[in-house]
Amino acid sequence: MTVTQVPSLYDPINEYKRFGPDIGIIDGPFEYLTVAGIRLPLAFTTRMTVVCLKGGDLFLHSPIAFDDAIAGRLQSMGKIRHLVSPNQFHYAHIGEWSRAFPDAVTWASPRVRGRARTRGADVQFKMDLGPDAPEEWRGEIDQTAIPGGSFGEIVFFHRASKTLILADTIFNLELNKLNQPWRLAAWLTAMYYPHGQIFFGMRLPILLQKKRARAAIDKILSWEPERIVLSHGRCFETSGSETIRRLFNWNM
Repeated sequence: MTVTQVPSLYDPINEYKRFGPDIGIIDGPFEYLTVAGIRLPLAFTTRMTVVCLKGGDLFLHSPIAFDDAIAGRLQSMGKIRHLVSPNQFHYAHIGEWSRAFPDAVTWASPRVRGRARTRGADVQFKMDLGPDAPEEWRGEIDQTAIPGGSFGEIVFFHRASKTLILADTIFNLELNKLNQPWRLAAWLTAMYYPHGQIFFGMRLPILLQKKRARAAIDKILSWEPERIVLSHGRCFETSGSETIRRLFNWNM
């Protein structure tokens, strides 16, 4: 299969982009899928979400590769305090940020400790995430757990901006910005813009755990999100609740 060159996905990268009140995103450089220590020619995007808490602490969801300029920009906004892994795949750069900011709290999602240990990742987690918000951000950020087997994740809701923060639960990839074979895979699984779709690896586990999934989706809908941040693809800047109802209706 021919690999074609395409434009960089979400320029400018490594720059803070305001997404709503007290929340923004930073798109990072491409990274590549690695299997058994071999880097495959399968590039994927990276995106970090930054929430400014009322006390001045910063909540970093799915930190991207550490960069001095990014760190300096964030320090001008507040104290880098929480480094959050939402699932067992979005943790790779937490160690880098933790070494630069040793007072920051590193938060482990379910299963991520084991995965990091197996892969020899240089990261030490201090606290564990669960379905309920901890005291550190309770009242500002809500959370719940979406079951998805190995791909299950903790999802967050920033109250002030009415933004749902996801990692891999939903993909909304732009086909014209993808190399092959990602473009074909996105098309075959319907995970593409403008409608997006639940990540294909989570669909069967969600069906098999319908009761838990329904409870999580009901909780998300009770928050009435207006926008959705995604790690992969274009974010949904409007109609957040409608998007959740549409995508999860067939599962429920």
